[in-house]
Amino acid sequence: QMQLVESGGGLVQAGDSLRLSCAVVGHRNSDYAMGWFRQAPGKEREFVGGIGWSAGTQKSADDMKGRGTISRENTNNTGTLQMNSLNTEDTADYYCAVAPVHRPNPVVVEAAWRFVYWGPGIQVTVSS
Repeated sequence: QMQLVESGGGLVQAGDSLRLSCAVVGHRNSDYAMGWFRQAPGKEREFVGGIGWSAGTQKSADDMKGRGTISRENTNNTGTLQMNSLNTEDTADYYCAVAPVHRPNPVVVEAAWRFVYWGPGIQVTVSS
């Protein structure tokens, strides 16, 4: 059974950077696309960014472009979300998720319903 665990969240100040990590446990292959989502209090869950199985394709949400970088390391089944120039609107619970894909399809998956496995989420709070 595949499990995901996020780490690296916490309280930061506006303008700071933060790096979130996602460990994929219980699965040896890299035949999945990885996505990052967030949900702020009172708001719906939204796509932050995603990366294809080979790390050759990435996509960031519009408000994360230029501030966020998504990467993954298939040798140890981990993914990261690097966020820079954080502001208070980035305050949310962040989730990593994986969607099975058929290699060599490099697709970046965005739709939440396509993700099968989700981490428990990790809180990021940005103070002004």
